[in-house]
Amino acid sequence: MDASVQVTELRPGRGAGWFGEAFRLYRGKPFAWIGLCTGWILITLLLLQVPALGPALEGFLQPVFFASFAIAAFRQLAGEPVLMGDLFAGFRRNVRSLIQLGAIQMIAELAVAIPFWYFVMPSIPVTEGTVDLQAYVQSLKGREWAIALGLILLSLVKGAFLFAPQLIAFHDMAATQAIRWSVYAAISNLVPLMVYGASLIGLMFLGAMTWGLGFLVVIPMMVISTFTAYREIFEAGRTPVSSGVE
Repeated sequence: MDASVQVTELRPGRGAGWFGEAFRLYRGKPFAWIGLCTGWILITLLLLQVPALGPALEGFLQPVFFASFAIAAFRQLAGEPVLMGDLFAGFRRNVRSLIQLGAIQMIAELAVAIPFWYFVMPSIPVTEGTVDLQAYVQSLKGREWAIALGLILLSLVKGAFLFAPQLIAFHDMAATQAIRWSVYAAISNLVPLMVYGASLIGLMFLGAMTWGLGFLVVIPMMVISTFTAYREIFEAGRTPVSSGVE
């Protein structure tokens, strides 16, 4: 591993603190961050509508967008404006490695999801050519442990890849090198990440309780928090030297 990169081990409460820092950035440019997140969601939904290749493209491009969010947050910290064009900043910064990262992450998630779906979850009942959702919900009773296990496994995969887009964007790492460092950082800060995940679930619940209006705050905080977490763990309170994008 690169000796110039250092991982800071943080106390558990910092997992929630990343959202506090994210909210301060959001509060400084709320409409800009709402615009960035709206653009990201719309592009994601449009890609999912493309037959055959759409879902794969959506997965491949997610690290590119999260690198873009990190670059936008870095620029805001540097006193620069946050613009809609920042949504595509990741496409101008090591995009090949970011797309490779997206492909690797998708393979890892499918490696967990497919066996789990076929061997643990019940089959979806179909009545007269129509999916019977009520019967499926009934069949899930007693399998709550399976649902929880699946969510935990997928969360572990996502947590392992959490810092990789930022490492590629700011440290010019290859995808596999960024994954190794991200996994190491996740293991070193496992408890803060658990607090982070629990805090995110709580914020999502609050967003849903406000008829969805709260998501105008929660979703931007979520994407910004991936940068604030990276910054505290890998930069030890310092900002990166450069975003690498002019």
